[in-house]
Amino acid sequence: MKVLLIIPPMTQVNTPYPATAYLTQFLRDQNITATQRDLGLDLFHRLFCSEGLQLIKKEIEKKKNLSEFEEFFLEAFDDYQSTIDKVLSFLQGKDPTLALRISKRSLFPEGPRFSPLDEHENEISALFGEMGVQDKAKYISSLYLDDLADLIKNAIDERFGFSHYGESLASSQSSFDFLYDGLKTFTLVDQLLVECVKSYVESIECDVVGFTVPFPGNMYGALRAAKFIKENYPAKKVLFGGGFINTELRELSDVRFFEFADYLMFDDGETPLMLLLDYFQGKKSESDLLRTWYARDGRIQKSSSVQKDFSFKSLNGPTFDGLSLERYIPMLEMPNPMHRMWSDFRWNKMIMAHGCYWKKCTFCDVTLDYINRYEPMKASTLVDQMKRIMTETKQSGFHFVDEAAPPALVKGMSEELIRQNVKVSWWGNLRFDKSFEHIAELMADSGCIAVTGGLEVASPRILKMIDKGTTVEQVARATKAFSRHGIYVHAYLMYGFPTQTIEETVDSLEVVRQLFLNDCIQSAYWHRFMCTAHSPVGLNPDKFQISLHPIETPAKGLFAKNTVDFDDPTRPDLDMLGEALRKALYNYMHGIALEEDVRVWFDVPVKKTSVPKNFIEKAVR
Repeated sequence: MKVLLIIPPMTQVNTPYPATAYLTQFLRDQNITATQRDLGLDLFHRLFCSEGLQLIKKEIEKKKNLSEFEEFFLEAFDDYQSTIDKVLSFLQGKDPTLALRISKRSLFPEGPRFSPLDEHENEISALFGEMGVQDKAKYISSLYLDDLADLIKNAIDERFGFSHYGESLASSQSSFDFLYDGLKTFTLVDQLLVECVKSYVESIECDVVGFTVPFPGNMYGALRAAKFIKENYPAKKVLFGGGFINTELRELSDVRFFEFADYLMFDDGETPLMLLLDYFQGKKSESDLLRTWYARDGRIQKSSSVQKDFSFKSLNGPTFDGLSLERYIPMLEMPNPMHRMWSDFRWNKMIMAHGCYWKKCTFCDVTLDYINRYEPMKASTLVDQMKRIMTETKQSGFHFVDEAAPPALVKGMSEELIRQNVKVSWWGNLRFDKSFEHIAELMADSGCIAVTGGLEVASPRILKMIDKGTTVEQVARATKAFSRHGIYVHAYLMYGFPTQTIEETVDSLEVVRQLFLNDCIQSAYWHRFMCTAHSPVGLNPDKFQISLHPIETPAKGLFAKNTVDFDDPTRPDLDMLGEALRKALYNYMHGIALEEDVRVWFDVPVKKTSVPKNFIEKAVR
């Protein structure tokens, strides 16, 4: 059997998502021919090129009423078409001297995305300094591409985005109708997507085509590609799996989904995929399949066999062969050292451990296998895999995408990297465990450049409800230890948790202000709390004093279920709070208003914070 694995659009354009990379290496280790492609990347290059812009121009010219930017695009089209390929070449590092023209803003047209730069050019230019020409040019080039992405979204296909495609059609939608009906329309983006898929299937010999769907914004693209394969190459088996499947389709009952997929697999894919391939070859029966659903006679069948999964420790890590690494596009969309980690550079994405060592946070899907089943890799094995991947990719940057990197394994890996004198740059997600206070210097010496972690809610009462297992003081000390040793820190923050008051939210903002002021964190992001079906909050709403809205099953069956609306009798105006928190954070990340009273950010009167002005200073002293 020969397998083609596809990352559907859209995830990231700067680096590949690692799911197919792990599965491809696994299949090859089992002597199975496996090939992988990033459909999002190939679709990007079909759109963002001189030929793609010509197609976009033709579509816009068919319209009767044009927006101001559409008119601007047509007027400046010759300049757009003559610069697009050059800009991509620059961002890929192939034409660095172009930075000298780009940074002076004299090369290409500028659309609406350039407004903030016009308004704050002196402040933004100061962030790059006198010699930061390459980074400034990257930032300006990213605005140029963002403009074009907005144009595609507004003029060609409202579902399009750089990191998602048709996300709203899939995310927690109880009905499959939105996706099913959406697939009946066919835009220029769809046409180019299908052309990419056709080129894969006709140039790569394969019996099975598998799609990993990590996020809601990948589902539409996966279904569009699968529909084309089913209609034109019916002998090929089409499989779906991935994070979105695991979290949102566990109660799927709408059989129409299987018009696009032959099989749907849940949780870790190695064992289910091997059993399915054996079944295709007559070595196994349907009763042997594991966590695999399919349709028979208009009904969804669910395999019920019990098989042992391959141990995570036995896996040989990822391979990025087949993903055309030189074609990825680094972008610097925000001049913030931490934010650029996600969109800039090309990272080798890896996993230190399967699952989460803490697995107690009440807002998290801790009941699902990808979090609940914890199994760390050995530090020496991890470093061996990193060395192999560096040889393969010729790049030494690693992003560990764990739920929470285990402190003991981080320590072991750092020591092993230093012992073997392996020079890398790495970053990852972790829990601000007190252990990190003591190993931050070791991590920095081993090549750690940044960490991301959940502070969540800077309120003692809510932290206990979340069961984070940390205190604000502990987080302050851990983050300060990182910063002290030159490791950038990004904090995930949350507001709107059940029973959280306005006063507690104001106190949280004051803590965040002090964390920035004391150089504990350099970047952060506020998330509005969402109740998910597989979290302790979603499973035990009474314990958190909320009531869930019932989810009605549509007449044709349930599609996705994850985020659940709820009523909280104590809920304040979250829109007002969210706007204030975002405004404050934007300024803090630019070093602005750090000495101001936090009440200035709120449009309505709020009580003075109860947090002492030197709370964080004392905690880290």
